[in-house]
Amino acid sequence: MRASLARRALAEAVGSAALVAVVVGSGIQATGLTRDAGLQLLANSLATVFGLGVLVALLGPVSGAHFNPAVTLACWLDGRRNGDGPTARDLAAYVPAQLTGAVAGAVLADAMFGRPPVQWSTHDRSAGHLLLGEAVATAGLVLLVLGLSRTGRAVLAPIAVASYIGAAYWFTSSTSFANPAVTIGRAFTDTFAGIAPGSVAPFIAAQAGGTVLGLALVAAVFGRPAPAQPETPSVQGEPGLPAPTLP
Repeated sequence: MRASLARRALAEAVGSAALVAVVVGSGIQATGLTRDAGLQLLANSLATVFGLGVLVALLGPVSGAHFNPAVTLACWLDGRRNGDGPTARDLAAYVPAQLTGAVAGAVLADAMFGRPPVQWSTHDRSAGHLLLGEAVATAGLVLLVLGLSRTGRAVLAPIAVASYIGAAYWFTSSTSFANPAVTIGRAFTDTFAGIAPGSVAPFIAAQAGGTVLGLALVAAVFGRPAPAQPETPSVQGEPGLPAPTLP
C-alpha cells in the first residue's frame, strides 16, 4: 500500500515521538531504580533497542521509518542519482514531522513520570571526544541503512538498525544519539537522557559530518546505486507493492 504524504509524515511524527519517549522514559525509570551508572545505561540501551526495532517493523511499511533527519537526508541525496528514495517534497514533510514528534516524545515522557513537561537539560555534552563519537555513530548508521538497501536486505532493517544503535550506545563515547531530531527532543528534559541546549548545535554539526562520511563510505564500498527496481508482480489481482523501505 502506498500511503499519502500526509500519512507518511504522520507516521514519522508518531515514530519519532515514541522513540524519544522510550529513550527518555527508560532513562527516568532506570535512575529511579538504581544509582549504578552502568545499570542505568544498560536499561536505557535495552529499552531503546527493543522500542526502535518494534517501531521500524510497525511503521516501516508506511513511511520507511526514518525517524531521523540525517537518514532522510542521506536517503534523498543517495536516491537522487537513480530517481529512487525520498523526493524533495518528502524531505520537506518528513523533517518537520520528525522534529515535532521528538519534542513531543520528550514532553510526554516527563509528564508520564510526574516531572515538569518542559525542563531544559543541564547535561553538558560539548567535549570534543563526544562529538567524534557522534560523527562515528551517524556515519555507521548511514552506512548500514543505505548498505541494506543496496544489497536488497531491507527486510533486516528492524533487527539490524536496532542492534547497531544498541551496540553504539556502548562503543561510542556519546552513547550514539546519531539523530538531530532526537538530539533536539532530548534538550527538553533535564533527566538521564538529556542534553544541554548549548550542546545541541555542536552535536548536530557532528551528525552532519557523520552523514557526509557515511555517504562517502557507501559510495566507496558499494559503488553507484543500482537502477530503481520495478514494483513486485501483483498477486491474485491485487496491485503490486513497492520495494521494502528502510529506517
